[in-house]
Amino acid sequence: MQSIKTWGGIDVSAETLAVCRWRDGLDEHRTFSNDGAGHREIVKFLGKRSRVCIEATGVYHLQVALALHAAGVEVMVVNPRVAKDYARALSNRSKTDQVDAHVLLDFARRMEFHAWEPPSAAALELRELGRRLTELVHARIGETNRLHARTTSSISKGVIADVRQHVRQLETRIKQIERAAIAVLRTDADLREQYELLVAGTGIGKRSAILLLGELAVLDPTMTVRELVAHVGLDPRVYESGTSVEKPTRISKVGNARVRATLYMVALPAIRYDRGARTFFARLVARGKKPMQAIVAVMRNMLHGVWTVMQRRVPFDNSLLFAASLAQAESSDSAVAAPKPEQEQSHPQDRSEAEELRQQLDSVPAEATRRRKKRKAA
Repeated sequence: MQSIKTWGGIDVSAETLAVCRWRDGLDEHRTFSNDGAGHREIVKFLGKRSRVCIEATGVYHLQVALALHAAGVEVMVVNPRVAKDYARALSNRSKTDQVDAHVLLDFARRMEFHAWEPPSAAALELRELGRRLTELVHARIGETNRLHARTTSSISKGVIADVRQHVRQLETRIKQIERAAIAVLRTDADLREQYELLVAGTGIGKRSAILLLGELAVLDPTMTVRELVAHVGLDPRVYESGTSVEKPTRISKVGNARVRATLYMVALPAIRYDRGARTFFARLVARGKKPMQAIVAVMRNMLHGVWTVMQRRVPFDNSLLFAASLAQAESSDSAVAAPKPEQEQSHPQDRSEAEELRQQLDSVPAEATRRRKKRKAA
């Protein structure tokens, strides 16, 4: 392993890159443009045997990270929340690009180094296509809602015709992006195999597989499931202080919101149509969990399943993810022995826990709707 001569921290923005360099006991700050010419100047500024820390800033950090890695610079990319918490721990009172770059420099020198490995070109292309697909789908939903509103009012037939035409155009472009994503998958053997294994079973559709692969294929394959859950932001966040402050446990949401959104849209039909997921959801609600907490648990299980498919190359099987919960629910003894919900969860007190579980297995969505209405009325 080469000895490091230069450490650096790079604060990234859309147009500029603030760089703080430490060499021979001296700090030096410079600002470069965030383009190809600026990246080459940064490589010269850092020199050989250098290590830098970059904050993950959307798409703006990717090109400079690729350029530095290609030039032989050791690169570490950190989560923005981690960098923010580290700056707070240093008691920084000011926030400028130069201050942020110095914080990243200090992080690179003091903290454990995790080398960043660039993803393949096909994985990057698939991620961009997946994100564009999401943008077009959201645009189509918005235009469809406007079409319904304009059709209901029926004031201007010209506007209605224009919105309807735009919806058709968006649908055409969505299909084009999907075909382009499939074409990219066919050029990469690993991605093609992972995609085929995801859609082989029930639970993951073609579009969801494209979106999930696009975001997860660029990650380090050696990540543990726990690290993956934290990366997506589905890890629990406990907030307690002393004996007087104890807020409800929620997910951190510090991570990839696109993966969370896709998993949510995958989890909802699984709860409705898959008996295993439905049973798992119902048992959690019967134990006093809120419906949204139970949905998050289903999302987490499905994320585990997707990651297992990608790493072990086995077909995605929704039934295996919730097999244990389904086996327990089908046993009358385990159903009766389920913990009794708290009174504040608005569960009926005049019937057994087994009857409560069977009722939720029959109509989970209706039960969740009634609870929401009851809380609003209160």
